[in-house]
Amino acid sequence: MKKLTLCAITLATIMSCKTDKKQEQEESQMAITYPETKRVDSTRTYFGVEVKDDFGWLEDDRSPDTEAWVKAQNKVTYNYLDQIPYRAALKDRLEKLWNYEKVGAPFKEGNQNYYYKNDGLQNHYVIYRTNENGNDEVFLDPNTFSEDGTTSLSGLSFTEDGSLAAYSISEGGSDWRKVLIMNTETKEIIEDTLVDIKFSGTSWKGNDGFYYSSYDKPKGSELSAKTDQHKVYYHKLGTPQKDDKIIFGATEAEKHRYIGANVTEDQNYLMLSASVSTSGNKLFIKDLKSPNANFKPIIDNTDSDTYLVENVGSKLYLKTNLNAPNGKVVVVDAKNPSPENWVDFIPETENVLSISTGGHYFFAEYMVDAVSKVIQYDYDGKLVREVKLPGIGSAGSIGGKKEEKELYYSFTNYNTPSSIYKYNVETGESTQYWTPKIDFNSDDYESKQVFYFSKDGTKIPMIITYKKGTELNGKNPTILYGYGGFNISLTPSFSITNSVWLEQGGIYAVPNLRGGGEYGKKWHDAGTQLKKQNVFDDFIAAAEYLIENKYTSKSYLAISGRSNGGLLVGATLTQRPDLMQVALPGVGVLDMLRYHTFTAGAGWAYDYGTAEDNREMFDYLKNYSPVHNVKPDTEYPATLITTGDHDDRVVPAHSFKFAAELQANQTGANPTLIRIDVNAGHGAGKPVSMQIQEWADIYGFTLYNMGYKVLPTQKLKK
Repeated sequence: MKKLTLCAITLATIMSCKTDKKQEQEESQMAITYPETKRVDSTRTYFGVEVKDDFGWLEDDRSPDTEAWVKAQNKVTYNYLDQIPYRAALKDRLEKLWNYEKVGAPFKEGNQNYYYKNDGLQNHYVIYRTNENGNDEVFLDPNTFSEDGTTSLSGLSFTEDGSLAAYSISEGGSDWRKVLIMNTETKEIIEDTLVDIKFSGTSWKGNDGFYYSSYDKPKGSELSAKTDQHKVYYHKLGTPQKDDKIIFGATEAEKHRYIGANVTEDQNYLMLSASVSTSGNKLFIKDLKSPNANFKPIIDNTDSDTYLVENVGSKLYLKTNLNAPNGKVVVVDAKNPSPENWVDFIPETENVLSISTGGHYFFAEYMVDAVSKVIQYDYDGKLVREVKLPGIGSAGSIGGKKEEKELYYSFTNYNTPSSIYKYNVETGESTQYWTPKIDFNSDDYESKQVFYFSKDGTKIPMIITYKKGTELNGKNPTILYGYGGFNISLTPSFSITNSVWLEQGGIYAVPNLRGGGEYGKKWHDAGTQLKKQNVFDDFIAAAEYLIENKYTSKSYLAISGRSNGGLLVGATLTQRPDLMQVALPGVGVLDMLRYHTFTAGAGWAYDYGTAEDNREMFDYLKNYSPVHNVKPDTEYPATLITTGDHDDRVVPAHSFKFAAELQANQTGANPTLIRIDVNAGHGAGKPVSMQIQEWADIYGFTLYNMGYKVLPTQKLKK
């Protein structure tokens, strides 16, 4: 068994903790022993190559042995975290900063106005509505769903007249949902709960019923067994779920892993998107005015991403990246909707486009080096104006229903809390609707965008946020956060947790890595499959930039990322363990040879490829897969792996196996710990109380392993 030591901090040590090695040895110490993780001989063969998987038994989330391992690991981890002297202070500060009223933009359903609000430390937002007399009442309170807050609201949709609502709930953070149907006037549940629904919204057809999507219940573990064939169902109110008709996806010959169905606002068409992976979709349309109509293909391959933005009668407005990597809007008639009939409505530009509608206008939001720019167009494609934003940052979509003349949008950046603005579609005037009253002085901080070059010479943008007047002396505690995948863009946004880090004199740096969507499909594709190493190289180059320019140094640098970003951290720490002091892989995809065998993981193949594709892809994945690249007798950075035992998106076995490998091979004194939230999933819907404790633990672990014996704000360092 491997051991490491952690100073049992005393008051005297807090006041004056010396770094002399001899004196450190004389201080009282607490021995920490990693749990013994048994090895079970298991070998898989890929293209004639044998690959050992001695910790594969941890994939069985229903096994008593796995349950015992989780308990043993958490005991060691929390014993360590309990010794950090300022962990409680970090938690207190997080609670204080988090404790402010948060309000969402109002939205109208039927003749009622609704909005989301959190009083401060409530685990979940409460939905309120304002009646005709201007009085507010609670409409739906997710905090009442469970005593411990682990059951959350995950979706809410109304009928066109607002008389009925369907809302979905998640238990323990699972992607499997239950759906309840409510009479909005009486707030009574009107029929049995629908169960076993996954990766789905609910889209109403009149007041008779709604469309939703799901998979057949898997054999074996509900949390980890593979789900492969998505299906669209129609639920008719007043009938049992077992009688729900399959609308699309019944044929095994043509599998789609993700299918979504949506009824247009005018209730005339059913739009259906079908995908085999997280990138690229087929698009179909069905005329709901014709009882015997079938689905008609708009685009019958998955070479592009295309969806309906708006329709006016049979005139369809589609957003697509077909032959337009940065995106454009086209218009076509529903009778002949195939691509050869498309006409450009908002042409492609050099910047990536997202689009929204409201008040009989289109709002084209462009990312200019990851910063928002919004242009307003009318329904004839005429430019109306550029929307004047409150500053440099990220604007949430300006949108609403067609008849609304006042729309709402949010605006934020890394040091400015998100505020809500009301926008008059005719005058173009923005007025502040709501701004938070938070115990954080944004004026004390600044963000700077820099550009650096990756290993192959590609220019990468990065935004660095810190307290004004910070001295660039290489001694600033710094978190480098990244994602780099799935066409997801990291744009400036405020975070309560990041604010606590900034208050400690911390620097927060976010590079826009290849694999993301900041520069369109080409940028995304440049970080996928056999080009995935570009993402890791971009991240490594960002760390080197921060060190070379004295923002920080190896001893004060932590790397962080979640999900695909957890893969990023895992690959970076195994490739360059010398580069950082702390590594924080969260809910990461860490076994690249097996990821596609769990839940809906096979749908990620567009970004990753799979080990079964061909020998070249297998070799490439094996060469960077974090689980398979932990080397013996290597000094790895202090590592805190975080996951949830109910994560059925990126199953916790990834994190379990990675932790076991690191603990078995780590040399030196740096701790290798795994923190496993119980009754929690991938992250969505996690109660505020659990989030606060998690971030207190993460920041405490990070600062302690950078050598801080007291918080940096107390001006006493190692």
